[in-house]
Amino acid sequence: MPLKEQLSDDLKNAMRQGDALRRTTIRFVLSAIHNDEIARQKDLDEDGVIQVLTKQAQQRRDSIEAFQDANRQDLVDKEQAELEIIAAYLPERMTEDEVREVVRQVLSDSGASGPQDMSK
Repeated sequence: MPLKEQLSDDLKNAMRQGDALRRTTIRFVLSAIHNDEIARQKDLDEDGVIQVLTKQAQQRRDSIEAFQDANRQDLVDKEQAELEIIAAYLPERMTEDEVREVVRQVLSDSGASGPQDMSK
C-alpha cells in the first residue's frame, strides 16, 4: 500500500480510536505532503513522500534538542512521541556496518583497487 494511502487509513483509525497525538501528527504530515505537492505542482511518488517524512522527522529532532536546552521536558516528550509516530513510516536505516559491507561488496564486484579506479 502506498505510504500516502497508509497515512490516510491510519488517520481514520486514529480518529476512530480517539488517539489525539497520532491523529494530530499524521494530519500534520499529510498537510506537509500536500503543501509539497502544491509547491512542485505534481503528486509525490513514494520517494517524495519519504523525503517529506524524513524532513518532518528531522524537524522533530531539532525541536527536541532545542527544548532540552530550554529544560522543557513536557515539550521534549511530546516531540519524541511525534518522532516515534513518524519514524514508523520511514524505511529502516542501514547501520554503519551494513553500509561498509555494501561498499566492500561493490568494490570487490567492480574490481576496483583504489581511488584511481573510480571511473570504472
